Amino acid sequence: MPLYRKKPLVIEAVPFSGSSTDVAVIQNWMQTGKYQPSETHTRDLRSLYIETLEGVMEARPGDWIIKGTQGEFYPCRKEIFEHVYEEVQHAD
Repeated sequence: MPLYRKKPLVIEAVPFSGSSTDVAVIQNWMQTGKYQPSETHTRDLRSLYIETLEGVMEARPGDWIIKGTQGEFYPCRKEIFEHVYEEVQHAD
């Protein structure tokens, strides 16, 4: 049987803490394409609902928010993100 390897991609991603500050920062990133982290964070925990190519998905505290290769955004559970992705210093 033939074997296949997933092609390496470089993606943008940020962790979602669940604070309302993170909700605002991530929504701004999704709308403008520019990520501007905030130095202050609220303590309330909430979900973030993201319109994806597969429909609306819920991001929960601890998830990562990923910007895909076509500019789409979607949440990814922390355990899956850490298993699939590794940090790079710069994109080639």
